[in-house]
Amino acid sequence: MKRVVLYPLLILLVVFGIVRVIAWMAPEATKEKVAVPPPSVRIQTVETQPFQFRIDAQGTVVPRREGVLRPQVSGEVLWVSPDLVSGGFFSAGDPLLRIDPVDYEAALETSRAALARAESESARANKELERQQTLANRSVASQARIDDAENTARVANAVLREARSRLGQAKRELERTEIRAPYSGRIRKENVDPGQFVSRGESVADLYAVDYAEVRLPIPDRELGFMTLPLGYREALGSAESTQALEEGEEAPVVRPRVRLRADFAGTEQEWWGELVRTEGEIDPKTRMVTAVVRVEDPYGLEEKRESPPLAVGLFVDAVIEGTQLSEAIVLPRNALQQGNRVFLLDDENRVHLQGIEIARAERDQIVVKGGLRPGDRISVTPMPWAVEGMQVIPVDGISSVAEVLP
Repeated sequence: MKRVVLYPLLILLVVFGIVRVIAWMAPEATKEKVAVPPPSVRIQTVETQPFQFRIDAQGTVVPRREGVLRPQVSGEVLWVSPDLVSGGFFSAGDPLLRIDPVDYEAALETSRAALARAESESARANKELERQQTLANRSVASQARIDDAENTARVANAVLREARSRLGQAKRELERTEIRAPYSGRIRKENVDPGQFVSRGESVADLYAVDYAEVRLPIPDRELGFMTLPLGYREALGSAESTQALEEGEEAPVVRPRVRLRADFAGTEQEWWGELVRTEGEIDPKTRMVTAVVRVEDPYGLEEKRESPPLAVGLFVDAVIEGTQLSEAIVLPRNALQQGNRVFLLDDENRVHLQGIEIARAERDQIVVKGGLRPGDRISVTPMPWAVEGMQVIPVDGISSVAEVLP
């Protein structure tokens, strides 16, 4: 029993002794201080330069003018223009539809005959009045005869005016048997064929103008400060020079913001240019947006042939509006912005300090600064959420300040 207890104790003593010998023979470790190098950061030197704001929006192409083609007379349709089909183009004054004119020609001849009869009656009544007045001057005719002659002349003259009016109406109705295009445009929908009887005021086609197209762009009210919009009474879009010219009584040139429109059409991205011409009547009370209207001249290339496809009605487009121009602006990458509208400013010893700035506008990739920085300041454009005030860094040349201006 004693041997069973003694052997484990001897084994433990031997192991403990070996560990002590190994620990005694091990070399002693020396302690050294390791220098941690400062972090490297990309910097940008503040420079002022011209900058133009951009306002992004989206909208749908709509026609400037659209309406319904309705005949002003009734009758059988004898002829329909080949252009009077869905998608057909036409020019102002082109004949689109002809209605059987026979009844209206007969009505015109009847009106002419009635006018001739009225002219004859009027001439006879006026001569009789002159004769009675001559006799009255000689004291031969009585006052009663003069009164009858005057009344007959007035009635005859009234009948003559009525006959002339009816003749004019008959001519207009005959002219209206041929319906002509009120403006250059395109047919949206037609519902008339030769041989069909149409009534006065019946819809025969829907059409819209193609001299230029419009795009309605909803713009948040917070973006209005970065663009020029005519919001006042009869306010025109123009520059300071145009305003001065108006005050001097001269005709001022109108300067309108340009708008670039883009859309995927025919498998590729297409581009068109237009001008912002006006705003619609009110601010939407629900969305707090102002609807700006962009005009694009000759969207279908009727006046000037071009390689780009037409800006078709109903196309959804992305728009970039040229905003106001700043002569001196500071533009920084969005990465330079720290929490609380602050940036890291480097001093002469390459130590960072938080500097508050005043932001004119924050965009997705950049910010426009209008206060808090001076030309020549060095700003860190490297995200540093771990940085502390006064920490030393190693500056690395970054990008120069480049204002993004529309071409």
